[in-house]
Amino acid sequence: MALNRTPLIAGNWKLNLDHLQAIAFVQKLAWSLDDAKHDFAGVEVAVFPPFTDLRSVQTLVASDKLPIAFGAQDLSAHDSGAYTGEISGAFLAKLECSYVIIGHSERRTLHNETDEVVAAKVQAALRHSLVPIICVGETAEDLETHGPSAVPVAQLRAALAGVTSAADIVVAYEPVWAIGSGQAATPDQAEQVAAALRAVLVELLGDDVAAKTRILYGGSVKAANIAGFMREPNVDGALVGGASLDLDEFASIARFKQHVGL
Repeated sequence: MALNRTPLIAGNWKLNLDHLQAIAFVQKLAWSLDDAKHDFAGVEVAVFPPFTDLRSVQTLVASDKLPIAFGAQDLSAHDSGAYTGEISGAFLAKLECSYVIIGHSERRTLHNETDEVVAAKVQAALRHSLVPIICVGETAEDLETHGPSAVPVAQLRAALAGVTSAADIVVAYEPVWAIGSGQAATPDQAEQVAAALRAVLVELLGDDVAAKTRILYGGSVKAANIAGFMREPNVDGALVGGASLDLDEFASIARFKQHVGL
């Protein structure tokens, strides 16, 4: 974790929590972190609810002035038109979303999203001043065949097609073999890939962008293992899945500096 990059702890709720549950969760999360005197400027906390929850979360955050960021789990490559079921980046911007997750392994696998689709979605996010959290990661088979960083690096290169050095992006390394498995990568494994991803950022977008871009680790992140990842120089936070639905666990992950003395 570099001192000049604000850590980001992001909770991807996936297909969980309706809008009423979302309101209760975000309220309790804010209260819990506030009671613990969490430094929101020092460690940014963001949640990624289903689309149907976003208006409720936006209203709550705005009305109660909660220091919690929020974003969407996906967006369309298209801004408008005859695309039934799609969600435009323009809509997300009107809901005051800060971020949008793009290229999550579940989208790539279950919805057959190609690198080209991911690149188009990154462009759509940037058109509407949304910060894309670009997910990359390898399967167990990829790891055995190509090694630990080849596939994530190739995916990031493809996703950055057409992106300029003016862009504000986040990269999330999520090894597919670790997601939901209970078996996280080791901090050394995460650092090795994060360093390779940062080298791609240097090559394609320049030193300044690479230095400020946050790289997250995701895949079976818990309060018990977050400290090890956050000690690595190129890991700047976490994209948390299942543990983000457990209020106490997620709050503890966000408070990693306090409970491990970093």
